[in-house]
Amino acid sequence: MLSKAREILKNTFGYDAFYPMQEDIINAVLSKKDVLVIMPTGGGKSICYQIPALLNEGLTVVASPLISLMKDQVDGLLENGIPACYLSSSISAEEYAQNRNLILDGKIKLLYAAPETLMKDNFISFLKNIKPALFAIDEAHCISQWGHDFRPEYRQLSRLKAIFPGTPVMALTATATKTVREDIKKSLEMNALEEFIAGFNRPNIFIEIRNKSNPFKQTLEFLSGFKNQSGIIYCFSRNQVDELYLKLTAAGHSALPYHAGLDDKIRTKNQEAFTKDEVNIIVATIAFGMGINKPDVRFVLHYDLPKNIESYYQEIGRAGRDGLPSHCLLLYNFSDTRKIQYFIDEKENPSLRNIALKQLSDMVRFAESDLCRRYMLITYFGEDYTIQKCDHCDTCVKPAEESSKDDI
Repeated sequence: MLSKAREILKNTFGYDAFYPMQEDIINAVLSKKDVLVIMPTGGGKSICYQIPALLNEGLTVVASPLISLMKDQVDGLLENGIPACYLSSSISAEEYAQNRNLILDGKIKLLYAAPETLMKDNFISFLKNIKPALFAIDEAHCISQWGHDFRPEYRQLSRLKAIFPGTPVMALTATATKTVREDIKKSLEMNALEEFIAGFNRPNIFIEIRNKSNPFKQTLEFLSGFKNQSGIIYCFSRNQVDELYLKLTAAGHSALPYHAGLDDKIRTKNQEAFTKDEVNIIVATIAFGMGINKPDVRFVLHYDLPKNIESYYQEIGRAGRDGLPSHCLLLYNFSDTRKIQYFIDEKENPSLRNIALKQLSDMVRFAESDLCRRYMLITYFGEDYTIQKCDHCDTCVKPAEESSKDDI
């Protein structure tokens, strides 16, 4: 089976060799074991269920949180000649019915659906007629209230084992602390489990935090080092995205905005312009980036403080997926915490509010620390990392008293 997997990797996906762990993960999936995969952004998680889907008899069902993410994945698979589709309310009734018929006829190998769609009674009845070969839960941290992007609809996936006891479950995410990993395993009732945790270190990324004083001026000077190169700028709010995008274009930069307040067609158009190198910079809220397949992002700039370390790690992980040097800059001012605090205080659930406060506190501690950035990030996720001076972050390349405090 593994020799066939290598053939598919080369002939279908165009890669000469597997990334670390991919082969072992695929072998575990083909052995019908439940599998938990923690692998950084760009580490090749999708291959770990897409290749087994082509080798297994039957249908692989992928639970995915975003319609745009499902569409991107399916479009990429279809381009590679892999029969895939997604079912959601965003497609026409005609296309929905056509996709269902293709699935029933056994002509689809990968089906993508959102958790709330997947767990509807009529959808479950539909799947019972097919008997899926594998359930792959993408962005599995969403199932945990300790995860940085908890989504209640993901909790419904806990019913899968009871409904389909013979079907293995694969959970995948880039960001999960030990607490979140345990919650994922318990929630999905994963049995005969194999757990794969890739290293969280991304040595090609230079990590820097600077005191935010004049953020637009600081941004312009930072961008001067990345002329005609691709990058992402994250802002806290939609208004901030729109304002910064207009100021950047007025200053002569090639940029487009992306946030949930834009029309779907505009968001899709702007995203495609970025991935196809028709525009250099995307200015966005956290709505942008999940599943984006663009390896040559040379920088990620956080204009505002992220609300937790998990989000920050996932966002900087979109830089340098081609392995080449990339730069991630966070502009930090303690006053930014007040905006995040306001939204945390709006949470009705006391447990979720307390978790969010703890995560914000951890993020502030990271931003204000004089310790090696890489050491703090990697150990936060529970990895045993003993190197306390990486020589590739601001605190390691400058004296501690200067680190993080210089204005541009």
